[in-house]
Amino acid sequence: PKSTPTNVKKKGSGPPPFKASPRENYKGADFDALAVPANLPPVPVYRMYNPEVSKSATFDILDKVMKQRIVIIDGAMGTMVQRRKLEEPDFRGTQFVNHTNDLKGNNDILVVTRPDIISDIHEQYLAAGADIIETNTFSGTFIAQADYELQAYDEVFRINKSGAELAKAACVKFTAQNPNKPRFAAGAIGPTNRTLSVSPSVENPAYRATTFDEVVKAYYEQCVGLVAGGVDMFLVETIFDTLNAKAALFAIDKFFQEKGVKIPVFVSGTIVDNSGRTLSGQTNEAFWISVSHAKPMAVGLNCALGAKDMYKYVANLAKCADAYVFCYPNAGLPNAMGGYDDTPDQMAADCLPFAADGLINGIGGCCGTGPEHIKALLDKVAAPNKPRVVPVVENLMRTSGLEPFIYKQDEKDPRSTFINIGERCNVAGSILYKKAIVAGDYDKALAIAKKQVEQGAHMLDINMDDGLIDAVPAMTRFVNLLVSEPDTAKVPFMVDSSKFHVVEAGLKCSQGKCIVNSISLKEGEEAFIKNAQIVKNYGAAVVVMAFDEQGQAATEAEKVSMCQRAYKILVEKVGFNPQDIVFDPNILTIGTGMEEHNNYAVDFIRATREIKRVCPGCKISGGVSNIAF
Repeated sequence: PKSTPTNVKKKGSGPPPFKASPRENYKGADFDALAVPANLPPVPVYRMYNPEVSKSATFDILDKVMKQRIVIIDGAMGTMVQRRKLEEPDFRGTQFVNHTNDLKGNNDILVVTRPDIISDIHEQYLAAGADIIETNTFSGTFIAQADYELQAYDEVFRINKSGAELAKAACVKFTAQNPNKPRFAAGAIGPTNRTLSVSPSVENPAYRATTFDEVVKAYYEQCVGLVAGGVDMFLVETIFDTLNAKAALFAIDKFFQEKGVKIPVFVSGTIVDNSGRTLSGQTNEAFWISVSHAKPMAVGLNCALGAKDMYKYVANLAKCADAYVFCYPNAGLPNAMGGYDDTPDQMAADCLPFAADGLINGIGGCCGTGPEHIKALLDKVAAPNKPRVVPVVENLMRTSGLEPFIYKQDEKDPRSTFINIGERCNVAGSILYKKAIVAGDYDKALAIAKKQVEQGAHMLDINMDDGLIDAVPAMTRFVNLLVSEPDTAKVPFMVDSSKFHVVEAGLKCSQGKCIVNSISLKEGEEAFIKNAQIVKNYGAAVVVMAFDEQGQAATEAEKVSMCQRAYKILVEKVGFNPQDIVFDPNILTIGTGMEEHNNYAVDFIRATREIKRVCPGCKISGGVSNIAF
C-alpha cells in the first residue's frame, strides 16, 4: 500500500506570532499595582447582634450561683426506681389497665401512674443538697415511647408536662424553705433509641432508621410539654451521637424563636470508652465545636465512665469550652452483674480532682448513684473548692468532622496554614466522580473521597448539581456513607450546591460542623437573611459569593462593597461569628482576549486584602480553576 505523504507547512503559513495588547494607562515599570493604597478609610464599627428572643429570669439567677460555687446536679433516676422493685401494675396504674403492651421498664410513665414515687425521689435528692434536679423524661419522645405504643402526641405531652410539674413542685418547696439556695428543675432530654449517624444495618451503611426531621419533631414536642410543666432549663444529655444532639438543639432553637423567650440549655455528651470518643466517633473537642453554635450555658460529660476514667476528657473540655463545665459520672464501672460498686466516699474521692484542679462548675451522679452519693459530692467535692473560672478562648474558625479542624493563620508563613479543600467529590470537578454517582457506584465515589483525604485535603467539598442526578437523595446517601467511613468522616465537609434544599439535605446528615458553599445576595436581602439563619441553626460556617441583585462583582470596588454589605448583615442581623464567614470574591477569567478583563486578577488580589481589612475575622476563598477558558 502507498504511504501517506507527510504534511508540510509552508514557511509563514502558521498562526501569527502572539502580540500582547498594549496596557491601558501604563504607568511605568516602577508602578506596583498591588501596593497598599495610602489614606485608607477607617475600619467600620459594626453593631453587636441583638437577638429578638429574650432570656428568662433563670439565666441571671443560675449564672450568679455558678459564679459563686460548684453546683450540685442530682443522681440517677433509674437506680432509684429499681430500688423500689416495681411491677407491671405500678407502671400501668389506673390509666393504662387495658393497654395492649407491657409497660414495665418504661420509667417515664411513672410520672403519670406513680407520681408519688417520682416526687419522693426528687425530694430525696434535694434534701441531699442538689441544686438542679432532672425531670423523669429521659425517654419522653414519641420515638422512644413507640416501643410501648405510647407515641401519640397527647401521651407524650402528658408525660413531659407531668414530669416537669413534679420536679418544679419539689424545687419550689425546697427553695421556699431556704431562699438563699434556689433549686432548678431541668427538663431531661435524652438521646432517643435511634442514631442519625450510624446505620443499624451492616450491609447498608447509608441506611438510617430515622431522619433528622423526624428527630427534630420529636424533640420539639418534648420541649412543648416540658415548658408547659414549668421547667427552668433544658438538659440535653447522654449524647452518644452528636447529630441527635444537633437535632435537639435545632428543635430547641425553633421553640425559642416561636415562644419569644429562651431558658438556659445544658448539653452533656457521653464518652463511651478510653478511646475518648462518643459512640458515633467524635472526640470531645469535636463534639463541643459541633454544638457550640447553640451557645449552651454549660457543657459537660455524663454516663459510660467512672470518675477516674473521665478526668482527662473533662480537663480537655474545660480548656476548650467558653461555657460552664460540669460532669456527672457513674458510680464506677459496671460489675459482672451490671451493678455499680463505688461507695459515696469512693466516688467523692475520685471526683475531688475535678474540683481541686479547677475544671468544673457543676457535678452530680449518673448510673448507680443515689442521694447518699450526692451528699458526699456536696460535702467533699463542691463545698471545699471554688468553681472553675470560664476561660477566654481565642476566637478562631473551628470546624469538625470526627476530629476538630481549627484554622489559625501563621502570619510568618501563610502557605503553611493554607486550607486545602478537596474538590473531586464535586460533579463539576471530577468526571470520574460524576460518572460514579450517575451510575450509582457509590463505592467508587467513596474511594475518590478517601484518596483526597490521604493526599492531604483538610476538607471535602460535596456537590451533586447536575441534570442527570436527583440531588437530594444523592447528597443524603453519599454524606451518610462518608460519615460511616472513619477515613473520610474525620474531616469537615463543605456542603456545596446552588440549590438551598440540597444544602440542607447534606447538613442533616453530618454530626460535625460543616461549611455551606454558598449563599449570596442575588435574590435580595430577605432571602439572604433567611438562608443565613438556617445555616446558623445547623451550626455551619458559610461561604458568601460576591453576587447581589445587580449581578456578579467584577471590579475591586464591587467585590469589596458586596462582601462588606453581606458581612454587616451576617454580623448585625443574623449573629454570625465573623470567623465563620468565608467570602468568595470571584476569580474571573482573564484569558478572554478582551482588554477590559486584563485587570481581573489584580482586582481580585486587591479586593481580597481590603475585604479582610474592613470585615475583621472573615476568610477568603478563591476558585483558581477559573483563570482561563
